[in-house]
Amino acid sequence: MSKDKKMIQRIQSVFLLLVSIAMICLSFFTIWVQVDPGQTYQLKLTAWSLIKTQISSQEIVEQSNNYYIGILAIVAGLLALYSLLQYKDRGKQMLVNMINSLLMGITLGAVVFVSYRANEMFNPSVTGAYVIGFYTIVFALVMNMLANRFIRKDELLVRSVDRIR
Repeated sequence: MSKDKKMIQRIQSVFLLLVSIAMICLSFFTIWVQVDPGQTYQLKLTAWSLIKTQISSQEIVEQSNNYYIGILAIVAGLLALYSLLQYKDRGKQMLVNMINSLLMGITLGAVVFVSYRANEMFNPSVTGAYVIGFYTIVFALVMNMLANRFIRKDELLVRSVDRIR
C-alpha cells in the first residue's frame, strides 16, 4: 500500500481536513447577529465586516471592516492543511497543530471581543445570537484537539514497537 493511501486512512487526517474546511467556511458564514427591539435595524458580524442594515429595506446603514478575523480563519485553515501533509513527522505535526489551536483561540477571542463591543454600542440591553460561523470555530478547535490526540497515540504506539525490537 502506498504511503499516500496510509495518510488518508489515518483518522487524524480526517480530523485535520475537517479543521481546514471549518475554518475556510468561517469566512463565508455569518458569525453573530443582533436585532434591535423595535425590529428596525439588524447588526450582523461576518469574518470580514460588521454590517448594520435596515430590516425593512435591507439597505446597509453602516459598515466597518474587520479583515483580521477572516485572515486568521484562512491562515488557520491553511495551517491545518499543511499539518495534514506533515504525516511523516508526527512531532512536527503535533507542533503545527498546537500553533493552530493557539491561532484558532485568538480567532475565537477576536470574534467574542468584536461581538461584545458591537453589542455595547448597538443595544446593550439585548444580547445578540451567535450563529453557525461561531460554531465552526468551536467545531474546528474540537477536531484539532482530537487530531492531536490520535497523532500522539500513533507516536506512542510507534515508540512502544521500537522499544520491543
